[in-house]
Amino acid sequence: MAPPVIPPDALVLLDYFGIAVFAISGALVAAERKFDFVTFVFFAVATGVGGGTLRDLLIGAPVFWVNVNATLLICIGAALLTWMVPSRLVTGRALLWFDAAGMTAYAVYGASKALTYGVAPVPAFVMGVLTACAGGIIPHLIAHEPSILLRRELYITPAALAAGLFVGLHQAGLPGIATGTAAIAGFTLRGLAIVRGWSLPGYHR
Repeated sequence: MAPPVIPPDALVLLDYFGIAVFAISGALVAAERKFDFVTFVFFAVATGVGGGTLRDLLIGAPVFWVNVNATLLICIGAALLTWMVPSRLVTGRALLWFDAAGMTAYAVYGASKALTYGVAPVPAFVMGVLTACAGGIIPHLIAHEPSILLRRELYITPAALAAGLFVGLHQAGLPGIATGTAAIAGFTLRGLAIVRGWSLPGYHR
C-alpha cells in the first residue's frame, strides 16, 4: 500500500507541534527541580528530539534535526517560555498534559514517517509507540526520577492506540481521516487516564 497521504505542510506542523510540547514537558521537569536556564534548554532539547532521533536511526532516515535550524530553535523557545512562566503555574498537572499532547502527536507522526520510509505496518506501529514514549522517558532519566512509564495510569496504551489506529486506518484505505482520528483517540484516552486514574490490571501471580 502507498505511504499515508498527508499534506507535507500538515506533516511538518504535526512534527513541530510534537517537538514543541515535548520540549516544554522537558523544561517543566527542569522547572520542578529549580534548575538554571542552560539546564532548562538541555532538558528541552533532549526531550524534544530524543524520541525522533531514535526512530530515524532505526528506520534508516536522516536524523531529522541535524540539517535544519528550526528544531533546536523551537526547543530553545520552549525552554525560554517555560522559564518565563510564573512558578505557581508550573505544576505536575501541567507536565502531564503537555506530555500527553506531545505523546499523541509523536505517536501519529512516528508511525506516519515509518510508513513513508517503507517500513511494514506492524514495525511502523512500533515506531510510533517508540517515538512517543522515548521522549517522555528522557527528562526523568536525566533528572534521576522514576520514569513516567512506571506510573499505574495508562501511558503506553494511549500511544499504542494512536499509532495503531493511524496505521490501521491507513491500511484500510482511509488515510484522509487517519491523522485526526488517531490523535484525538490517543489524547482522549490519556486525558481520561490523567483525570480518572485509569490503569490496566497488573500482574498478580
